[in-house]
Amino acid sequence: MKKIKDIPQFERPREKLLKQGASFLSDQELLAVILGKGTQKDDVLSLSKKIVKIIDTKGLSFTAHDMINVDGIGTAKAASIAAAFEFVRRRIKPAGMKIQFPADVLPLIQHYADRNQEHFLCVSINGANEVMGIRVVTIGLVNKTHVHPREVFADVISERASAVIVAHNHPHGELKPSAEDIQITRQLNQAAKILGLSFLDHIIFNTSGYYSFAEKNEI
Repeated sequence: MKKIKDIPQFERPREKLLKQGASFLSDQELLAVILGKGTQKDDVLSLSKKIVKIIDTKGLSFTAHDMINVDGIGTAKAASIAAAFEFVRRRIKPAGMKIQFPADVLPLIQHYADRNQEHFLCVSINGANEVMGIRVVTIGLVNKTHVHPREVFADVISERASAVIVAHNHPHGELKPSAEDIQITRQLNQAAKILGLSFLDHIIFNTSGYYSFAEKNEI
């Protein structure tokens, strides 16, 4: 991503938000608006990128203390970010959203589509087909990530979910699943059956579309 000083004034995050709306901004740009400014070492976009990485790793359980270790983030900024996220969490939650088809969860995960690394996600579903939670299981390399059923299902079991949808972004290339994608899908599906869970889908997505194993009748 370009540094803030290299971006024309009218294309900077705050100006873009006011002109086009918040939905047109990336996660890094949205967080840059919340931060307001960077430091002598990092401009606001570079700083926000570091924090987004922490949030991706920690998921919705991140705290202000997780961000204080970032150079340039003091207690005031960390508290402001944590408060902003908690405010939104209390009013607009993915939890409780009812789905009819697995691909209905795409709006909840689409913001991971522009990541430069693969993010493997797990969506917990209850018996009423309601979303219970979404978490990042692993963050991989540029073109692949490694996942194990133990990591995928640990929180799903503790939540007493009845079904699961997994998904991951393809940073580069086509949406067609790789041999590894097919293998992990079969492995997770088998593990889910042993655990008494319904494995609803594995979705591969990027900024232009998605591939659903369920829609292709491959589960």
